Amino acid sequence: MSSLCDEKKYASFFNQHAKSLYNFIYYKCGQSSLSQDIVQEAFLKIWQHCQSILADTAKAYVYTTANNLLTNHFKHEQVSLKFERQHRLKHVQENPEYIMEENEFKESLEQAISNLPEKQRVVFLMSRIDKKKYQEIADILGISKKAVEKRMYLALDTLRKISKKIR
Repeated sequence: MSSLCDEKKYASFFNQHAKSLYNFIYYKCGQSSLSQDIVQEAFLKIWQHCQSILADTAKAYVYTTANNLLTNHFKHEQVSLKFERQHRLKHVQENPEYIMEENEFKESLEQAISNLPEKQRVVFLMSRIDKKKYQEIADILGISKKAVEKRMYLALDTLRKISKKIR
């Protein structure tokens, strides 16, 4: 068992986990700049405490640290997830009515995802956006695989019901 005090090991650890940690925090708060700050601060804490953190437990430590930093930041505020929208030019010829309906559906779906309870939303986005397996999600969140499966089931069930109302 080794520590992360070696710059090459630390850099490798950072490169391996920074994006995933950023996504995890972003899914919880919906703010890009805040997510970047928290990830940076969490990795700084890893570096500052590298003597006492084993490489085997560093991933759990950095996720727990980042989650605690976010919780502290929003201790007295309610968090609402807002998605950043990227406008893409479409080169496909579609009629304006179809494009309008598609945009309305996307907005409704984004709203539905943002209205999911935080635990369901995080599991849903980690699975569908980050393509993480249920066991990976369970390890990151510190819950059982069955709990991940239940949260995903509830999220999908809610989204299915909303989708039927929209159509």
